[in-house]
Amino acid sequence: MIRVTRLNGEHFALNPDLIERVEGHPDTVVFLVDGTKYIVREGVDEVLDEIREYRASILATAYAMDRGTYRTSSDSSATEPPAETRHASVVPFPAREER
Repeated sequence: MIRVTRLNGEHFALNPDLIERVEGHPDTVVFLVDGTKYIVREGVDEVLDEIREYRASILATAYAMDRGTYRTSSDSSATEPPAETRHASVVPFPAREER
């Protein structure tokens, strides 16, 4: 989710996967795929940066999970299995030549 601000100062979160487009009229309007519109204080570039950072964080987390280095805050190293017995949580997408 990305955080944005209504013109009245109220903060809320949007699912960036549901955003169809973002326009700056002078106010920034976020259009969702279902036709819902939100007018937000952030500029178009700020909204696009938030979306980019959100998607990059998903990829970074998936990469960490694939390498076995991802840990949640509730993980404990005392209960963690040895590295040789751990398995990756994410299966890497095969390279083009492997398909």
